[in-house]
Amino acid sequence: MPSSIAGSRRQFLQHLLTGGAVAAGLSGWWNRALVGQAQTPIALPAPPPDRGTLRMIAISDLNNRYGDTDYRAEVHQAIALIRHWRPDLVLCGGDMVAGQKLGLTSAQFQAMWAGFDRDVFQPIQSAGIPFVFTFGNHDASNLRSADRSFKYEVDRAAANRYWQDHRNQLRLNWVDDRDFPFFYAVRQGDTFILSWDASGPAIDPAQLTRAEQLLTSEAGRSARHRLVLGHLPLYAVSPERNGPGHVLPNTAALLALFAGSRVSAYITGHHHAYFPARQGSVDLLHLGCLGGGVRSWLGSSASPIRTLTVIDIQPDRPDLRYSSYQLNPTRAVSYSQLPARITGFNGQLVRRDLTFGDNDRP
Repeated sequence: MPSSIAGSRRQFLQHLLTGGAVAAGLSGWWNRALVGQAQTPIALPAPPPDRGTLRMIAISDLNNRYGDTDYRAEVHQAIALIRHWRPDLVLCGGDMVAGQKLGLTSAQFQAMWAGFDRDVFQPIQSAGIPFVFTFGNHDASNLRSADRSFKYEVDRAAANRYWQDHRNQLRLNWVDDRDFPFFYAVRQGDTFILSWDASGPAIDPAQLTRAEQLLTSEAGRSARHRLVLGHLPLYAVSPERNGPGHVLPNTAALLALFAGSRVSAYITGHHHAYFPARQGSVDLLHLGCLGGGVRSWLGSSASPIRTLTVIDIQPDRPDLRYSSYQLNPTRAVSYSQLPARITGFNGQLVRRDLTFGDNDRP
């Protein structure tokens, strides 16, 4: 990395960690970091209008190449926007570090989680913003070997160690934390959020049973919205993920669980392509990526985009409002940029605005 870019990055991180992440301090850094030269400074945009009773920002898939301990400029830009826009909560759909490669050592995982702590979690934590996450396959894959042991046990041990050490910094109102960080439930205001271990192509049946129990418990039933956060989605939305192993099996059964428990949205990552869909009464919100491997949509020739999504709980409407933003540079994403439908190997998804009346704000 050229020294001028490295210096800009150090200054940028110092702004984040000291609370100086304002438009003047951050102008143009991500452009310089990406292209290696100064460009016209840009200011951080204003947050979406009409803030709801609970505003969340959802991010996902932050990691770069295996073993990397730093992050793309878009990740830093997203953290700057989070600090500038001050949501009530951050949701992370997984792949916070760059694991899932046999041979990576405990020391390498310690370095990766230290990088995440420095560049992502501590800037959010120091701003006083609660953080809810789920594990991705590159964090703590739940794939098992023939003897039923976890294939990536080193990954899972390192992820567990990091989050046990940082549990009290999450600022969450716990409903169930017995199996934290792999499975847990919280209630933030009038919203119930369950995080389960969808870091591989199956969920432990015991987790499914407990998920239904928690979603239909008093804490779940009395909430205005119930959200489930997991890494693998139910349907494919990108061509590189269009096959078994990249979505959860038993799609119909999971949709029935969500509908029966009155889940408002299942929020996922992994496919690296932003797409808000709706099946029956349930939103299926596929988050875009911020890190490496950005992808376009199945059946589309459009250029892929890196995104974050603002989710607002609206006092006067029963549905969630999504405002998604493309990064580098920051601009709002409209429904017209997205495919109307996506057909993958296990079924078709319809863009959410085509399933019921909504404005052009994904």
